[in-house]
Amino acid sequence: MDEMPLVPAGTCLDARLWGKEKGLLRPYPLICHLLDTAAIAGRLWDVMLGTRSRGLIAERLGLGEDASRRWVCCWAGLHDLGKITPPFQSMSASRYAVLAADEAYASAPGAEGERGLRHERATHWALTGLFAEWGYPHGRLSQSVAHQVAQLLGGHHGVFGCALEASKLRAPEVWEPGLGGPGWAGQRAVHAGVVRALTGAGGVPSGRLSGEAAVVVAAVVVVADWLASQESVIAGRLPVDGWARERKELVAHWREAVEAAPRVVAGAGLGSAVFPVRSFAGQFPFSANALQESVERGLPGLVGECGSGLVLVTAPTGDGKTEAALHAASVLGRVSGAGGVFVALPTMATADAMVSRVEAFAQVNVGGDRALVLLHSMAWLSRWRGSDQGDRGPVVADGVTALEAGEWLRGGRRGLLAPLGVGTVDQVLTGVLPVRFNVLRLLGLANKVLVVDEAHAYGPWMHTLLVRLLEWLGALGAPVVLLSATLSGRVASSLVEAYRRGCGFREPAVVEPCYPGWLFVDAASGEVSRPRAVGSDRPRTLRVVVEPVAWDVREPTGVPAAGSRRAALAEYLTPVVEQGGCVLVCCTTVDEAQRTFRFLRSVFPELAGEEGGLRLLHARFPAWRREEITGECERAFGKPGAEGVVRPVRSVLVATQVVEQSLDLDFDLVVSDLAPLAQLLQRAGRCLRHERGGRPGWVGSDPRLVVLDPLGEEGMEPPRSWGEVYDASLLIRTRRLLAERAGKGIAVPGDVQQVVDEVYAEDFGERLDQAAAEELRRRDARRVAGEAAETQLAKLTAIPSPYASSLRDLSLLSGAEGLVDEALVTTRLGADSERAVCVYEHAGGALTLDPEGRRELPGVDGQRLSRGQVAEVMRHTVPLPGRWLAARDERHAALEAWSDRPVLASLVVLRFRLGMNEKWSCSVGDRSLLLDDLGVSER
Repeated sequence: MDEMPLVPAGTCLDARLWGKEKGLLRPYPLICHLLDTAAIAGRLWDVMLGTRSRGLIAERLGLGEDASRRWVCCWAGLHDLGKITPPFQSMSASRYAVLAADEAYASAPGAEGERGLRHERATHWALTGLFAEWGYPHGRLSQSVAHQVAQLLGGHHGVFGCALEASKLRAPEVWEPGLGGPGWAGQRAVHAGVVRALTGAGGVPSGRLSGEAAVVVAAVVVVADWLASQESVIAGRLPVDGWARERKELVAHWREAVEAAPRVVAGAGLGSAVFPVRSFAGQFPFSANALQESVERGLPGLVGECGSGLVLVTAPTGDGKTEAALHAASVLGRVSGAGGVFVALPTMATADAMVSRVEAFAQVNVGGDRALVLLHSMAWLSRWRGSDQGDRGPVVADGVTALEAGEWLRGGRRGLLAPLGVGTVDQVLTGVLPVRFNVLRLLGLANKVLVVDEAHAYGPWMHTLLVRLLEWLGALGAPVVLLSATLSGRVASSLVEAYRRGCGFREPAVVEPCYPGWLFVDAASGEVSRPRAVGSDRPRTLRVVVEPVAWDVREPTGVPAAGSRRAALAEYLTPVVEQGGCVLVCCTTVDEAQRTFRFLRSVFPELAGEEGGLRLLHARFPAWRREEITGECERAFGKPGAEGVVRPVRSVLVATQVVEQSLDLDFDLVVSDLAPLAQLLQRAGRCLRHERGGRPGWVGSDPRLVVLDPLGEEGMEPPRSWGEVYDASLLIRTRRLLAERAGKGIAVPGDVQQVVDEVYAEDFGERLDQAAAEELRRRDARRVAGEAAETQLAKLTAIPSPYASSLRDLSLLSGAEGLVDEALVTTRLGADSERAVCVYEHAGGALTLDPEGRRELPGVDGQRLSRGQVAEVMRHTVPLPGRWLAARDERHAALEAWSDRPVLASLVVLRFRLGMNEKWSCSVGDRSLLLDDLGVSER
């Protein structure tokens, strides 16, 4: 390296050109930042990219892996080359004055005022021509390697610029005067040459990067830039003025940067997990059941010694799918070279319940870096949040970039970059929406095993995004495990085929999932294995009782009329009061759950008076209280023998859909309002879930589900209070199918796949009379049209498939003209929800977090909040319907002291006052809200 010429004869590198300044004692020379970033990119290549990603990049470039690594380092080092422009350098007025006085930096009048030319866009412009000069293939722009890599590097702030026009590239300084004159171009060439020489990037790529390879490289550049921009990384290496007049100083800085890179990357917790060879019995403190044993025996032979692919597991709730998935993930991770696992679940509650199970598994069965992060919108309140470990100070950048970098490196989004993660599925689906830094989400998954639980639980919008994500993961060769308790054959086929398309196999294959059982899709061959059917260790018959009821939920408390919902509840819960037992009552809406709880409290006052005798769980409790109730439920109704589980003699839990998925709860009876069949089967899976002694005599040997049917024999309209929660046609189909099976029950697992497919059958209406069949066809048409609209919207909104020819223009990955709001990817399309914080306003105007007035609301004193205070405020937040808060005014605005905390700045503040009736209430427009032991409700 010492003999290598770094700059052409007769030229020199101008170290007055600065790259970082904010918060530093003096500006940091741009060349130093470029070399720091290049060195860190090399380390990221070594520890974050798996064998498959490195091989994919090398194959596309037409180079060996070592040469490809050097070019990726070089590219990362060139990301800020656009800072050698008048608009950027003039941001330090005193230093720019010196440059402007130097005739070498002559440029068009007013060039420094061209603020529209951001430095990343200037990088795109400058490097397109520079790469062409280096010999990169550069014919038509759609085929140009030079333009593709330049556009990629111009996207290091999370958004790829629009493709340039070939005609404008012939005279770039004419179209973009902010690029400066020949002197500026000369220094860009000198800086680029130094970076290329020190990284040893020899030869030139012969081919363009594929979409998936471009995503990985772009994300590596972003992370490397952020790590190199940390204040503490820079502060200890600030050179003195006049530095870099000699080649040896540049070489010395590069060597120091390479030596420091492993420490910087390790300090950010961006290592890789390792999956040792271990049997199922060695991983878990219990013997494998039939499903787990089948996966353990069959998967290694299918995946081979260095393969990858997708595993689809379908089995009833409680049959050990999670443990089977973790074992499968360890097998896939080991043979594919993946460096981590991410478990995606449908809700925050299910993610919260899963993270401790993944932690326990990792402590025993994962080596290397085992950093585990919980990832969802409220996860940073948890001990599994992205911590400040390895904090090297703020990122030296503009405010928006510094905030984004902090979130990914140390904050709430780190879960996708850390080796191990658990979170909500929207966190991974956002990777295929055109949002800022979506490439980081895809990078985080490229070298992990993705486990998607409850794969059946998503509507058309999120299912379509999951299909697109599976295409990208197939292209990246990333292993995937899909789990479902009630997956229709049609949905299973769509997920499997998406992964195969990503792997390069466009012709459909026969996909016939079995229940219970599993199958494997080979990423290398596209072959779909023969489904492996397994017997259940606990076959049972679900006894379903459909109880037609008059819908009297909103009736005043009193003696219920015969045949009403309230009368049915009293009847089915009386044995609990008299003989003991544990029952789940599942309601459709929060309001109906709260009203049901009030009714049961009035009917069974003795039960309600016992500690834990009558419980309520829904989403409209303040976060701290919901977490507390969830923990109480897990201890009361959890698996026998689990730590802390003490089952009550008698107890009733009234809940909403929050108990449907992944919570390991066990009841003696489940009573549910009518819901689509898949949801009812999920709820029924909480009945007699575990083997345990001491159940009351009234329980019987088979699980029992009571369905309260509001449709009646003739009526077909669900209660108006349900709104759009469920589609009416699915309710009609479910009700009819259950009626036909009255007396026979549903064999679990034997009948489950059949009834799930049957309820969606196109010929379902043939079993109805003419009038009913016509009504069902009308409702089906409405449902199908709505699903088609959601599906089409998702396809139009999502980024293109990795194999789409349109990806020759990388701006389609991020939407150069306007990014999609990340909040768009919600559990339900257009979910009407906002987060409010509940505070108590006392006489004199004091605001506190408790009704007693002891805990002052952080920020009322105008002081900046600590992280702990931010967490304290967030623990008192609650999600509420947006329509409830639509009439808010300045009284509901966030405190001024919260303005620099984005998570708090958008909160709605609800000030509850104590009324004459001793109840805490507040008003938002004409709407009055109550806060009590039932959570937040509308008066």
